[in-house]
Amino acid sequence: MSQHQAVLPAGWPRPKGYANGVVAGGRQLYIAGMVGWDANQQFHSDEFGAQTWQALKNVADVLKEAGAKPENIVRMTWYVTDKREYLAAGKQVGQAFRELIGHYEIAMTAVEVKALIEDRAKVEIEVTAVLPD
Repeated sequence: MSQHQAVLPAGWPRPKGYANGVVAGGRQLYIAGMVGWDANQQFHSDEFGAQTWQALKNVADVLKEAGAKPENIVRMTWYVTDKREYLAAGKQVGQAFRELIGHYEIAMTAVEVKALIEDRAKVEIEVTAVLPD
């Protein structure tokens, strides 16, 4: 496991589902934005929760190929096409996150965008992970 630690300034409330900052040391892995299609670039659903599960699985597959694990993730950026749809799918998103990633000591950002390059994509997730030297 990489050496990383969540950073929480004194007096700040602990954020729900992410960390304000992360200190890490080791080799860095940068994962391009993953959308909710399978390894054959096929979408199986237009539901936000299902696409999130697949995008996170794609992240986990790239991590595994690099010899990393979800606990090596230190940063995530989520691009969503509809903030309200993202919030409405909170239970499914949380379940997928717990199942495939399993920890929340990750610096995260979520941004609503007008569109993604793949027309059917509702979410795109990019990741930085730090692996032990």
